[in-house]
Amino acid sequence: MPELPEVEALARFLRERTVGHAVAAADIGAISALKTFAPAPADLVGQTVRGVSRHGKWLDVATGPPPGAPASSAADLADDAGPHLVFHLARAGWLRWSDKAPTTRVRPGKSPLALRVRFDDGAGFDLTEAGTRKRLAVHVVDDPQQVRAIATLGVEPLSPEFTVERLTALLAARNQQIKGLLRDQSVIAGIGNAYSDEILLVTRTSPFALTRSLSAARIAALHVAIGDVLTEAIAASAGKPAAELKDSKRRGMRVHGRAGLPCPGWDGVPCGDTVHEVSFADSALQYCPTCQTDGHPLADRRLSRLLR
Repeated sequence: MPELPEVEALARFLRERTVGHAVAAADIGAISALKTFAPAPADLVGQTVRGVSRHGKWLDVATGPPPGAPASSAADLADDAGPHLVFHLARAGWLRWSDKAPTTRVRPGKSPLALRVRFDDGAGFDLTEAGTRKRLAVHVVDDPQQVRAIATLGVEPLSPEFTVERLTALLAARNQQIKGLLRDQSVIAGIGNAYSDEILLVTRTSPFALTRSLSAARIAALHVAIGDVLTEAIAASAGKPAAELKDSKRRGMRVHGRAGLPCPGWDGVPCGDTVHEVSFADSALQYCPTCQTDGHPLADRRLSRLLR
């Protein structure tokens, strides 16, 4: 699943290529992906892209009237905003850019195509989703805050509001496993399964450590690691085309997705242990026993009681 660094990279990628261009077509390929009905995707056509931004793991393409268009009221044209195309790629979705987008009619069906957007210069992108569990979500709204998942997002971890004091309060609010809190979008926006694994390795913290058990020093280290890991990943993704972001993410992982491989160590010095995994119903986490759990392997949740 794309997380904050990849979504930020996609936002920058789209911003460079779409701002100032008018939407020539917006065609739905999977009815199940469209979560709103008014405004309709057709209402995007003729609108000019004013900006592309990110809300947690959500992408937001903001549109408005083309330059020189008359205002719809006495208000300034800058305030005469058009619809926002807001979407979440979920677990198996992706954005595929084309400098020459197909002009053939999109027919809803069983293909991976969920949405095709084409611009006045002929370029465009497809939103696609692999697999049978369709979770990709497309919203066309007047205000992104009309999307409940955006309105309820927690603090942005790279914003000035995300202080050590704010993190301390979030950890103390309820006693839960730190891995779950880091992934909770209503608490901290944008961190998912992969980067939470990375952050916990860097801070040498068990994924199942309880939030209220963390010392002030550990919380301070966690705060630094969240910023460093995400900033490092954003820098690694900078300037890469959308098609390369997935591979870039995999290459940058220290522990996530590396079960059975040597642990590179939290400080870049191999610790000599092997990355372990705990599997859940539809996901898995990876960690290093030597670096994070005092050498004790965590029990697999499917088989026995969790080790804290």
